[in-house]
Amino acid sequence: MSQPVKSARTLRSTNNETADGSESASSRRAAAQRLAMRRKLAAAAMELFATKGYEATTVDEIAAAAGVARRTFFRHFRSKEEAIFPDHDDTLVRAAAVLDAAPAHENPLDTVCRGIKEVMRMYAASPAVSVERYRLTREVPALREREIASVARYERLFTRYLLGHFDEGAHHVGDDDPLLAEVAASAVVTAHNHVLRRWLRAGGIGDVETQLDHAFGIVRETFGTGIGARPGTERPPAATARTNGEVLVTVARTDAPLDEVMRTIEKALKRK
Repeated sequence: MSQPVKSARTLRSTNNETADGSESASSRRAAAQRLAMRRKLAAAAMELFATKGYEATTVDEIAAAAGVARRTFFRHFRSKEEAIFPDHDDTLVRAAAVLDAAPAHENPLDTVCRGIKEVMRMYAASPAVSVERYRLTREVPALREREIASVARYERLFTRYLLGHFDEGAHHVGDDDPLLAEVAASAVVTAHNHVLRRWLRAGGIGDVETQLDHAFGIVRETFGTGIGARPGTERPPAATARTNGEVLVTVARTDAPLDEVMRTIEKALKRK
């Protein structure tokens, strides 16, 4: 297995960092102001799409509703369909940062699952907005296509990360590792999207992160054994369990995910 892929920090703007690599206070303020404006434009666009219809709404109307000039709109978005997804760029950066900061001993698939949680948290931060946006994307093909393009960016990010844990020189016929990496990355994204759509159809109600952890547990159980941590950094299993007569003994690491501990216990009980 090769060393991890190169840092995803290239997704970040170098203008937002000082010479020593740390973000300055002014760059953080600028980023916050940029995101606030993007959200303001997005709110205006969604309201107009809902009341006038997508096709009948113009960029000029969106800008006017947000109280800015047309040129300001185009500083933030390339098109009106892009306007209702104001957070995807910043969320992609946060997901990449999770991959960058992953501890060496962590299973890469676990890292990817943590990374995509940034996407779910983006939606869960504003349930009402997310539900309305979901309704619009179901009704307007152009918005649906934009959403699909956004999802593809996350999938590419995670696939590159997982591929980085295999020997790139071994990508030849008969070597299934690259296939496993791409399928696993797709599985994580698919599990996330399945849980997200179910939550949105329910009106944004419920503990979506717990539902996501359950879905990721299924992905890990299916693909996790084929993608290991970096050589020399493996740790013992998160949890082990065995039965002794009527007694069940479980040993778990202090950082073991609760869902993984519960699955280990359930398997031990079934064997009994």
